[in-house]
Amino acid sequence: MTLHLWLPAAPGPLVLVAHGSRDPRAARANAALVDAVRRARPGTPVRLAFLDHSGPRPAETLLALEAAGEKRATLVPLLLTSAYHVRVDVPAALMDARAAGLRMPVAVADVLGPVSGVTEPLLLSALRRRLAAASTAAGVWAPGVVPLDGVVLAAAGTRDDAARSTVETVAGNLSTALGGVPCQVAYASAAKPTGDEAVAALRAGGARHIGVASYFLAPGLLHETVVTAARRAGAAVVAEPLGGAPELARLVLARTATAREPICDLAKAA
Repeated sequence: MTLHLWLPAAPGPLVLVAHGSRDPRAARANAALVDAVRRARPGTPVRLAFLDHSGPRPAETLLALEAAGEKRATLVPLLLTSAYHVRVDVPAALMDARAAGLRMPVAVADVLGPVSGVTEPLLLSALRRRLAAASTAAGVWAPGVVPLDGVVLAAAGTRDDAARSTVETVAGNLSTALGGVPCQVAYASAAKPTGDEAVAALRAGGARHIGVASYFLAPGLLHETVVTAARRAGAAVVAEPLGGAPELARLVLARTATAREPICDLAKAA
């Protein structure tokens, strides 16, 4: 149930909506991002909700905020692409809240990945910093050592062509940010190439010192799948997921500034 039409948002508490995972490391990474947002926006209530596997769910969180006296809220998807979860699960969660009696207006922000073909510099900065930290720890970006000459952008994967195109956009932008180092996308599932195939493609192009940038917000099975394949194929450096990076906290707040309230949701609430 895609919500097509929008009105400008009003301010209010922030509900950060993550995918959810059975892996406890994912919940800790999401909580770290919530804490970073709270530090960046003191005095604003910030809550974490999950679409799957974990609780609380978005509807439960929104209803609790309204019961506590809040008059509006902004929902921010902690997602990197506008695939199924954004097109279907997020609107469904809002409709569940309405069905349970939610009356207050709720604005919905864009995902953290590219929107209308534009990658936020904050996202690229976080990816580059994570990769640089991993490279330094591995002794790759150090005086007298040959730097990376190829990068794999490891992502979860989706069958949605438009969503995959945004990952390709990030890979191209990251290549530019790294001074033209070739950057090859790799997916954990639902799409090709895999981690080992991406490393092989970079090697075929002449790369010998290959690192992996993690286009994930949290660790888990999909992240492990793609980076393990890349490591086995010879990648020397693997960056951590973006997690609670301060750039991500600032990006979340930037997204709230352009959040909008679905017109059809207003009709449901009327």
